[in-house]
Amino acid sequence: MEQYPARVLRHVFILYKDNQLQLADVFFDDRIKEIRPVSDRVIDLKDIQSPQNWKIFKQQMKTKPGPIPAGEIDGECMLLIPGAIDAHVHFNTPGYEDREDFEHGSLAAAAGGVTMVMDMPCTSVPPVDSVHHLERKREALRKRSLVDHAFWGGISGQMFSDPRNLEQTVDKLSDAGVVGFKSYFLSGMPDFSDLTVQQMQQAAMLVKKCGKMLAVHAEDKKLVLERQKKFQQQQKNDWQAYWFSRDIQAERTAITNLVKICQKTGCRIHIVHISSAAGVELVRQAKSQGLPMSAETCPHYLHFTKSDFENPAICNYLKTAPPVKDHDDKEALWSGLSDGTLSFVTTDHAGCDPAKEKTSDNFWEVYGGIPGVEHRVAFLFSEGLKKGQLTLQQTVSLLAENPAQFFAVSAQKGFLKAGFDADFALINLWTEQKISADLMHSKGKYTPFEGQLFTAAVNETYLRGNCVYTQGQRKVEFGYGQWIKPN
Repeated sequence: MEQYPARVLRHVFILYKDNQLQLADVFFDDRIKEIRPVSDRVIDLKDIQSPQNWKIFKQQMKTKPGPIPAGEIDGECMLLIPGAIDAHVHFNTPGYEDREDFEHGSLAAAAGGVTMVMDMPCTSVPPVDSVHHLERKREALRKRSLVDHAFWGGISGQMFSDPRNLEQTVDKLSDAGVVGFKSYFLSGMPDFSDLTVQQMQQAAMLVKKCGKMLAVHAEDKKLVLERQKKFQQQQKNDWQAYWFSRDIQAERTAITNLVKICQKTGCRIHIVHISSAAGVELVRQAKSQGLPMSAETCPHYLHFTKSDFENPAICNYLKTAPPVKDHDDKEALWSGLSDGTLSFVTTDHAGCDPAKEKTSDNFWEVYGGIPGVEHRVAFLFSEGLKKGQLTLQQTVSLLAENPAQFFAVSAQKGFLKAGFDADFALINLWTEQKISADLMHSKGKYTPFEGQLFTAAVNETYLRGNCVYTQGQRKVEFGYGQWIKPN
């Protein structure tokens, strides 16, 4: 008699290729055991794009499924994707937990189809700039994360006071299992200061030596601060002053310097939250020359433009660094995702108490950050796939496969394949949801996407075979998430 694994997820669509789907049953325990196509039929997404056609197809498939093993789950002909990975979040534990913490952040992640996050080093207190501080962070997360997680190490300006200790620290953090190192050309954090161009080159040499990557916040400090000082002296405290102080030139200058550093050192350099067409083109050119350059962007850069600051309802909520740019920049970012110039989409999730930090009339004083981990998956399916900016294959790759390979966790994460962790999300491509801050799980309940209608939604999220979130309910205890080290 055939032996089944503990659980079976029946009648789910899985990606075949491009925009083609295949109906399958998935057998799993904590890992995927088998993905068994229901038939050889391959279905084009456009043929079941409408909710009506999808319902008709679903009814046709509900015919005597045969013997039902214990633990069957009806997938209702929804789309099954690998658990999404968000490689850039600020969950702050331990640290600025009045703004966000791992309980709320990881719950928001699970609600949004995300089964693994990579937490940044700079908003922990102390920052993750030593093995001791990394271990302190790991200890602080005990029984606090709902999803799996990895950590970035940090290289700040403070660490250059002792070059010998800096090299040892980078080596030890690499060996301890950080996924890479984060640095800033422009930082607003006193405990995690920015680097000069010379220091960034030195950091790149050390990171190259240990085989990791250097991720950089790419805005030119001199250009930004000179303009900011001028505007503030003129008592220009509106969003326009902030935006012009951090314009495209500031990003272009910083990325140009990073390309030169990459040429000199051979270090893998990754541009975080890229925002401009000029930045995309610089990365595209560098990659065409064989340089190990890469970049990511975020949903807010793909959706909003400078003109959205004119909307008083979301103006302060939209503040980030760098700020969103113009329509042409937004379109260039979508093109960069489509042609492979940009490696994946992250959120730079960073929340706060909006009543305290998002209400000032002085835009310089408004906290810069958006809590977006809950909305990224639905956004990419709604605004990317459904609007023809991306294929289904590209969408799945950007959400799961690319980051898993990029950060060397693809031996167990990022793919729907036998032997991989049973991490997946059920996506309903035939529904609508209106985004509302009241429904968010983050500690900071606000979003510039307030009132936006997404034409896709996450229905359920599974991590290592267990449903962690479904239909508004957390299903496992905090602490179920594990620390994941690169392969």
